[in-house]
Amino acid sequence: MIITIFAKRKTHLKNDCKEMRSIDKIIVHCSASGQSAKARDIVAYHLRPVSLGGRGWRVAGYHYIIEADGNTVNTVPEEKVSNGCYGQNQHAINVCYVGGVDTSKKGLPPIDNRTPQQKVALLTLLKRLRAKYPNAKIYGHRDFATKACPSFDAKTEYKDL
Repeated sequence: MIITIFAKRKTHLKNDCKEMRSIDKIIVHCSASGQSAKARDIVAYHLRPVSLGGRGWRVAGYHYIIEADGNTVNTVPEEKVSNGCYGQNQHAINVCYVGGVDTSKKGLPPIDNRTPQQKVALLTLLKRLRAKYPNAKIYGHRDFATKACPSFDAKTEYKDL
C-alpha cells in the first residue's frame, strides 16, 4: 500500500507542472536516522528553514519513503524533481527507507538495518518503478557521492530487476 502525502508549501520551481520528466535513474537512499522516524518527520526536516535546524529545501528529498513497518509514503509527485542526490535529480526518482545507521553507537555508523517489511516494500516499489520506467537503472546514493547511503549496495542487490 502506498500512502500519499504532499507538503503544502508553495513553490515556484521550473518543474512545477504535471508533465512527466524523462526518468533514467531510480536512486535508493537511507534516512540516516533511527527506524522510529516517520515520513512526515523527514519531510518536515527537509522543508524546515536552516535557521530552525532543517535543510531549508523547497521540495523534500525523496519521492517515496518506506517506514519501518513497510508503509510506503509518496511525498513528492513523480513528475516533480526532488532533492535526493545532488546533480542527478532532474531525471531521477529518489526512494528512501527509514534507518541506515546504528543509533546505538557513537558517530551513527552506517548499517543495513532494513526490516523485513522494508525489504519487501522496497522490492515491490522498485519493481513497480522499473515497470513504469524501463530505461531507468537502479543506484544507491553512494554511487554518486562519497557517502555510505543507503548502507548497502543497491546497484548490485537490484541488478536483475
